[in-house]
Amino acid sequence: MPQESAMILDTTFFMIAIPAVIFAGISKGGFGSGAAFVAAPLLALIVDPALAVGLMLPLLMLIDAATLKPYWKQWSWSDTRLLVLGAAPGVALGALFWRIADADLLRIFLGVISLAFVAFQLARARNLIRIPDRPFAPIVGLFAGAIGGFTSFVSHAGGPPVAVYLLARGLNKTTYQATTVITFWAVNIFKAIPYAILGIFTSQTLLAGLYLAPAALFGAWLGVKAHRIIPERPFFLITYVLLTLTGTKLIFDALT
Repeated sequence: MPQESAMILDTTFFMIAIPAVIFAGISKGGFGSGAAFVAAPLLALIVDPALAVGLMLPLLMLIDAATLKPYWKQWSWSDTRLLVLGAAPGVALGALFWRIADADLLRIFLGVISLAFVAFQLARARNLIRIPDRPFAPIVGLFAGAIGGFTSFVSHAGGPPVAVYLLARGLNKTTYQATTVITFWAVNIFKAIPYAILGIFTSQTLLAGLYLAPAALFGAWLGVKAHRIIPERPFFLITYVLLTLTGTKLIFDALT
């Protein structure tokens, strides 16, 4: 898919990009990766969505590397295996979708995913949607991985379907967090080669990523610390507000 516009690394870009990347690091480092994709919709407000997605992958991989050690071997290997196996075909489908998508379609996709994430979490909080008390069958883990692989490829939004599956598994807080870390470490590696082949990485995204690397590492460090001391509720409240505003704006921009 051709890039629509250049990325201008000015003050406005960094005023949005630095907090967005730190926020992604906190989410991946401490809160199960579910809201880490907020950085891509935020960046898509100021740059072409393809550039936003391409910029974030190396930074997400850096955050993955930084958060593996604190959670090393604390994950559920059986769940990780199912999710990663399912993610492989999901990533392939994401690559096929990318070849036919244009910038406005990506904006709509990012916007809809953002609003759907908020709607799902609010519905679950009000018991309108209930996660089963009994664990899902293994086939559901593969399916969740496939959906997560697809949405992760297109918008780095693989967290929600994976979260639904893992929440039903009844894992403790740290096992849940560690499982998301190792799962998306593998998924992001899967994504890197097709990203390069499809031209999603550019010299501009790599340069911007180099500038933003300290913010990513700082966010990851904060996330690991926050995992142990900060309740999830205030963090996700901010997430819902950001995703509602950015999702609405992206859809509006795509349709007008």
